Amino acid sequence: MRVTMILPALTEATSPLFRPIKYSLFPPLGLATLAGYLDPDDEVTLHDEHVERLDLEALDTPDLLVVQPYITSARRGYEIADHFRARGVHVAMGGLHVTSLPDEAAAHADTVFTGPGEDIWPLFLKDFRDGVPARRYDSTLRTLAGLPPVRRDLIKRHLYLVPNSIVVSRGCPHHCDFCYKDAFFEGGKSFYTQAVDDALAEIDRLPGRHLYFLDDHLLGNKRFAQALFDGMKGMGRLWQAAGTVNSVLAPDLLERAVEAGLRSLFVGFETINDANLAERRKNQNIGTDYAAAVRRLHEAGVMVNASFVFGLDQDGPDVFDRTVEWAVGQGIETATFHIMTPYPSTGLWKQLESENRIVHRDWDLYDTRHVVYEPARMTPRQLEDGYWRAYRDFYRWSNIWRGSAAQPGPHERLRHLAYAGGWKKFEPAWDLLIRSKRVVRAMPALERTLAAFGGRA
Repeated sequence: MRVTMILPALTEATSPLFRPIKYSLFPPLGLATLAGYLDPDDEVTLHDEHVERLDLEALDTPDLLVVQPYITSARRGYEIADHFRARGVHVAMGGLHVTSLPDEAAAHADTVFTGPGEDIWPLFLKDFRDGVPARRYDSTLRTLAGLPPVRRDLIKRHLYLVPNSIVVSRGCPHHCDFCYKDAFFEGGKSFYTQAVDDALAEIDRLPGRHLYFLDDHLLGNKRFAQALFDGMKGMGRLWQAAGTVNSVLAPDLLERAVEAGLRSLFVGFETINDANLAERRKNQNIGTDYAAAVRRLHEAGVMVNASFVFGLDQDGPDVFDRTVEWAVGQGIETATFHIMTPYPSTGLWKQLESENRIVHRDWDLYDTRHVVYEPARMTPRQLEDGYWRAYRDFYRWSNIWRGSAAQPGPHERLRHLAYAGGWKKFEPAWDLLIRSKRVVRAMPALERTLAAFGGRA
């Protein structure tokens, strides 16, 4: 059987003039994981439009096409699906957007999947080989037991800055009502992990030192996380991951992670307005001390990548400057800002739709950089302008220097400057590496910078 798998690009990323760093960070692990279930004699190719340009007419005609669109790549994903269906190819689609709007996706596919694919993809493959594939498969049995090795041989490693990405769990134990993943895992377990030994075996397969855990919340199951970190000690790895404020403050967990090689943590602070937390069910942040979490990470030698969301209902026009001022004052190395976006099927979407505040359904603009709803306490223009101003202000050289001054010593100040400045102030150099398909050559510099973390000098 001939199988083609495609991760469609965000529509704007199909432009030859648009290649931001984030589109060359991580390979398409979801598709590579599904490829692991195929038979050894199946012919399979995997394409990621974020790092390679596809001429659909020039591609071979497979027996099966698998497309995994995100919301902002839905239009492109449907174009690809329609093209191959016109050639008589059976098209299967799944992922976040398909799960949220399966009927929309079904107009462009022969088969759609909702929820995680590990339990339903093997069933579909059997049905497809038997000539009786169903129109829809809904995931209910949630387990990672017996997960085959990810088909990393299909990944074009040289096109990614972080080819050694890995996922050892699914979902999140928390239920923030603006989170796309919460809707994705409805109808079954919303958080579950691999067996520790299986996760360690997958880590062992990866070359080099650096890893990036793409799990929504690697620290979400304390017992699993502790066992994983104990197993990773002595591997000599340097790695990055995502966690929550309360997991950072939990006793003993962060220390084990650092001993295992943690050097950078993505933390969802989301808002400095306490009134927003309960309203959006961000319960894990209620009553936590954000500043204490940052101090704890810095004292352990861990860089902080902070996430903030603007435009929640309790936010006014002052939220942008206050958030930047707080983040810079804490010495946070990097920050990611987002405009609150009501993804279909989430609790936030249902609320705003019931209040008639959704202004359109142009999925291309549901990218957390555009306002697609009516804000409560500011105008859409104030929200978009404030979002862009926050990025400019946080990454001004003056604020990068001021943030470095909040670090406890000269060693920490230097690494702050290296990472914060290198990430945002040298985008032309990153762009050149991406276009030349040599971005992986920046990996040694990334490893050296991360190696500078891990405890105070």
